[in-house]
Amino acid sequence: MRKTRLVVLLTLVIFLPFLSSGTISSDALGSGGKVGSDCTLKGKRLYGKFKKVDSFPDLKVQIVDAFPDLKVQMVDAFPDKCGKWKMVDSFPDVKIQFVTSFPDLKIKYVNAFPGLP
Repeated sequence: MRKTRLVVLLTLVIFLPFLSSGTISSDALGSGGKVGSDCTLKGKRLYGKFKKVDSFPDLKVQIVDAFPDLKVQMVDAFPDKCGKWKMVDSFPDVKIQFVTSFPDLKIKYVNAFPGLP
């Protein structure tokens, strides 16, 4: 009987924040819905000038073929819409590091129609 009460009590303590709010918080959603509708992530715009770095990035990025968070088109001029990136060596808007696991953002390169999938 004591074990049953303990299990019920622990279950309530763990799930009470989810039940009381009525919805699951965005932190509990996992990888889905990372990119905001305004095309930002962690306060950084996901368009403009980007620089590839090996340390101290603003965002960690993984390149995928399926289920990206953002479709990216590399451009030479006018990276002014969601998903349009221009790679630069100086004065970037965002510094990115390419990783193979635990990314902040998953991208897929496209030739047309960049932006949110």
